Amino acid sequence: MAEWFGRSYKNYDFQMFSLSHFVVISIFILVSILLFLFRDKLKAEEWRYAEIGVAISLIIMETTYHLWMLLNGSWNVSHAIPLELCSISLMLTVILLLTRKKFIYEILLFTALLGASQALFTPMLHYDFPHFRFFHFFYTHLMIIWVPLYFTWAKGYRPSIWSVLKLFIFLNVLMPVIMFINKLVDGNYMFLSHKPRSASLLDVLGPYPWYILSLEGLLISLSLIVWLIFREKDVKKAKVTRNLPIQ
Repeated sequence: MAEWFGRSYKNYDFQMFSLSHFVVISIFILVSILLFLFRDKLKAEEWRYAEIGVAISLIIMETTYHLWMLLNGSWNVSHAIPLELCSISLMLTVILLLTRKKFIYEILLFTALLGASQALFTPMLHYDFPHFRFFHFFYTHLMIIWVPLYFTWAKGYRPSIWSVLKLFIFLNVLMPVIMFINKLVDGNYMFLSHKPRSASLLDVLGPYPWYILSLEGLLISLSLIVWLIFREKDVKKAKVTRNLPIQ
């Protein structure tokens, strides 16, 4: 039990594209397909209890993660405040499940598919199965992606072109706040202070701070692709949807 919840990953060294990683990716693909195939059955209001249950489970899982860091002496303001994009997406996921607000969905759909999906396929993770951190990392990231897909396919939520603008404004309002906090705590949340030490996509986007502008351009381009894929294809239905009161 101590090893399973401990700080050392000596016996749990995670390797990208290992068997455990492929199993997680397979589960992700399978459940995503099932969400789409059974979307009509998932429309029933009885699934409201499941939505609340998942929200509570995410709160418990994230709280336990911070407790794990505290108990193992690894919690520090320079890296443990939930200000990374995936941490913000996790909070949005919980809020969406509890409130069903369309505005939250519009932001989460993009941050989930553009951020959490990258973390899922190329995880920055040290702990392999069956360590607690392995379960925390993949459970939270899977839910961050599955929840907006569920609201898209089962609940009929769809992004509009204005959703891309809302995302852009949301992140650009958030950016100076996180930059300020980075200076206060000597952190690098959302890689807004410097590039990661290891090789990453940012290496081809220019030096600091120009890679931040490159990321802005990439964000808009990829968000437009997500919008094109998930937008409402039926024009008449889209007009009806726009006239509905915001949830």
